[in-house]
Amino acid sequence: MAVIEVKNIKGDRVSEVEMPDSIFNVEPKSSVLHEVVCMQLAARRSGTASVKRRSDVKGSGAKLFRQKGTGRARRGDIKSPTLRGGGVVFGPDPRSYAPKIPKKVRRLALKMALSSKLMENLLVVLDEFSLDAVKTKTVVSVMDRLKLEKPLIIIDGHNEALELSARNIPNVKVLRVEGLNVYDILKHKTLVLLASSIKHIEGRLVA
Repeated sequence: MAVIEVKNIKGDRVSEVEMPDSIFNVEPKSSVLHEVVCMQLAARRSGTASVKRRSDVKGSGAKLFRQKGTGRARRGDIKSPTLRGGGVVFGPDPRSYAPKIPKKVRRLALKMALSSKLMENLLVVLDEFSLDAVKTKTVVSVMDRLKLEKPLIIIDGHNEALELSARNIPNVKVLRVEGLNVYDILKHKTLVLLASSIKHIEGRLVA
């Protein structure tokens, strides 16, 4: 079981914390991570593209002209797909683009993503990240002091001051434990965990 030092926002070491091997010592597999990231990105597609079918187009249902004797094609009503303004035959319908991946695979991919950050020494544990007020400048100074590059900050619960302070900083994201996902972990270079969030992560990923 790996042991990592816990720092405060001033950069001083305050204690140590054990990282459970079941979560932070899983060998990453690119195929599993790729599958889950593709699922997440596909799930973000709105899937609202739609067309009007023949029954959805507004228009008269009367036959345009008599069946025989005109020398023309046999026409039905004005909503025919072959006529301008008619319905569409093979257009898209609203749908979900997200492929279905087993829960065990999604959980495994999340463990792999967390393990990869620990193996690459890109995981930082803080004892707390409390702010007296909403102040973006304070968050920037903490990032500079701790040398955090493109950090993803994981908190264990509601922290309005931090969430509002960090929302306008480029390449910085604050997530609660329940929102932890593979795509954001891999997208951001540094993973910052609050010490109190590790137990919540362990509880979420226990299998």
